[in-house]
Amino acid sequence: MMSLDLRARLACLYAGSVWGLFWIPLRGLDATGMHSLWVTVVYFGVPFILLIPVMAFRFREILAGGGSLQLTAALSALAITLYSISINFTDVIRVMLLFYLTPIWSALLARAVLGEVITPLRMIAMVLAVTGMLTIFGLGATFPLPGNIGDWMALIAGMIWAVAAVRLNRDSHLPSVDMTVIFIQWALIYSIVAVVMVAPGSGPDRAMLTGVLPWLVPVIMIMIIPGTFASLWGPKHLSPVLVGLLFMSEIVVGAISASIFSGDPFGWREVIGITLIASASLIEPLWSFIAGGKASS
Repeated sequence: MMSLDLRARLACLYAGSVWGLFWIPLRGLDATGMHSLWVTVVYFGVPFILLIPVMAFRFREILAGGGSLQLTAALSALAITLYSISINFTDVIRVMLLFYLTPIWSALLARAVLGEVITPLRMIAMVLAVTGMLTIFGLGATFPLPGNIGDWMALIAGMIWAVAAVRLNRDSHLPSVDMTVIFIQWALIYSIVAVVMVAPGSGPDRAMLTGVLPWLVPVIMIMIIPGTFASLWGPKHLSPVLVGLLFMSEIVVGAISASIFSGDPFGWREVIGITLIASASLIEPLWSFIAGGKASS
């Protein structure tokens, strides 16, 4: 039987992989001509409706979760919603780069709040991950500074997700089912607020909605809801820094899926970058395995 630590690591890798495919249904919704901000409303509105029975069934437990449940879910949802919306205002490459500074913010927060020591091994993992990310995006030693509202939203989203990861670790007693339901609720609220502020009169018509629901509902049920649950369950049992590194599987899956479905280039640069990011995720468990083998011999 797999240990809790391994299951949590796999959950974070799976969650990152799901978010790496995040762009495909978003692009499908955008192709209908729907306003980009309404795409986010529909994207979170459908799972909210699907999860209403769960919310009703878990109503007492959700109330018992109190402010901690609401705050942690609200922070997590704010990070993902900002990340989703930022794609509409800047390049996707810049969004991913600025958001995935998360391991750095997580390391600082984990040290300050949880008292975690930033080990040399973890520092090496962070360097490998960031180097791999820069390699994939072809930026070398140059790093983009935020230059527009989309860039700033992506950067702030990464910072907020780092805070959320620390809170998920501290609030590990809260059921992940309840966290998932409230996460979707807050993501929908934020999306609606964004639409009301920016594009109040541009809602999709009935034909648009009925056209996307036959494929969107299965995608939500098979991919998005389980991926969200994994995103909120895995971090409860792992260091926030490690969570940030494991979630970088999104970049790996995103690069591969974009190459397959969009014809984006996939060459040696992508292979080297993916190898570096994968190495960052595997360096700690491999070192533990080697150290354990030496200790037992």
